[in-house]
Amino acid sequence: MALGTAMDWREGLDAGDLSSESLVRAALDRIRTLDATLHAVLATDETRSLELARRADTRLRAGERTPVLGLPIVLKDNLHWSGLPMTCGSRVLDGYVAPYDATVVCRLLEAGAIPIAKTNLDEFAMGSSGEYSAFDAARNPWDPSLVPGGSSSGSVVAVAAGYAPLALGSDTGGSVRLPASFCNVTALRPTYGVLSRYGLTAMASSLDQVGPIATTAQDLALAFSVMVGGDPLDSTSVDLPGAEQLASLRAADLKGLRIGLPREYFADGLEPGVRSLLDSALRVFEGQGARLVEVSLPHTRYAIDTYYLLCTSEVSSNLSRFDGVRYGLRASSPEGGVPDMIARTRDLGLGDEVKRRILLGTFCLSKGYYDAFYMKALKARTLIAADFHAAFAQVDILASPVSPGTAFPFGAKTDDPLSMYLADVFTVPTALAGLPCLSMPAGFTSGLPAGIQLIGPALSDVHLLEVAHAFQSLTRHHLETPTLSA
Repeated sequence: MALGTAMDWREGLDAGDLSSESLVRAALDRIRTLDATLHAVLATDETRSLELARRADTRLRAGERTPVLGLPIVLKDNLHWSGLPMTCGSRVLDGYVAPYDATVVCRLLEAGAIPIAKTNLDEFAMGSSGEYSAFDAARNPWDPSLVPGGSSSGSVVAVAAGYAPLALGSDTGGSVRLPASFCNVTALRPTYGVLSRYGLTAMASSLDQVGPIATTAQDLALAFSVMVGGDPLDSTSVDLPGAEQLASLRAADLKGLRIGLPREYFADGLEPGVRSLLDSALRVFEGQGARLVEVSLPHTRYAIDTYYLLCTSEVSSNLSRFDGVRYGLRASSPEGGVPDMIARTRDLGLGDEVKRRILLGTFCLSKGYYDAFYMKALKARTLIAADFHAAFAQVDILASPVSPGTAFPFGAKTDDPLSMYLADVFTVPTALAGLPCLSMPAGFTSGLPAGIQLIGPALSDVHLLEVAHAFQSLTRHHLETPTLSA
């Protein structure tokens, strides 16, 4: 079956030209054909997915219509889907089976979407490249010798490789946006709280967000429309103004749109090819009457330090529950004591990057260093958020790079954690500020894709998607697909 966007398949299902069961069977066949190379998928339940597809077809024949009814979707393996194993890409959760559905998964299921796979990720979503999975890294479909980006590596690869038109990832500091840029797909990090975090395994609770992934902004809006809304199971959740406009997303009128260009994001360090693509993308906006305005985000230089102080501090707290006592891996303890069992379990079950972040976070929160590091980082976070607030008094949205460069070879940065962390230099500031932002394809340099990032004020998610839809109505970068073989 020919690959297509979610909107293509939506129209085919509604017209009766396609069946959900045929789409799901084709998706599962494609996974079997390609995933031995791409390693994007960790688990499937073919029987269950096909049964859900048949139920969707029954609903379609009865005349029911929802934005995602009958569409296949893949889920990052840190989201609970009841009855399937959930590993978070870690050995420490060996044997754990999800006992319930995450709120976003529950809402997708109620709307008739068909989960077909749990996807690979950096362990506990800690990574920028996809290399830190305990179950072999996912591969970039444009060049399997290159990383796909992380941490939502498997979800992004699944969309880029045509396994499914929709995917869910999670974004703490750039984890859907960075791989989207590396693999030529579109991904959204919504305003903090717009999507419920209930059932998303916590890494850094004040930063984590569920992020939809698709080929186009219009496809993103389909999935987003059925997941948004407050959730009594998540005290941080909020309603999204204008959410009713998502299912029939319109292209924004770009005439007069003020697009801010943060001077700190366009300084030295950008690969020349990436800068050229960004300039070309911005000319598309200008050609439709948008106005480019230089702005400043002066505290950007503190963003990486601030992010990793706060993120690792929250990691050290959130991951204390993975100890072998209640679920997952339990290492034998020759000495027979619980402390020894916990130590052995965590040493055996957790990877080097996870251990590094736990240790850093524990140090930051320790007596004598809490005020010097953690509290100071909270103050810096406030200043970073204030920079964005001031910028949005001058412009409607911001545009920036997603990453300084394109996908890099496996092993290029694993021996230099700081270099790896700097891949997120343009994505972590918005996470600290809790703002909506998306990555969408801007073109190709030296045969590799790179994205442009759009950033909006809080709760401007709908307008941000409308602007992206307008850009994609004028370009075709996002429709380019990799040539794949088994």
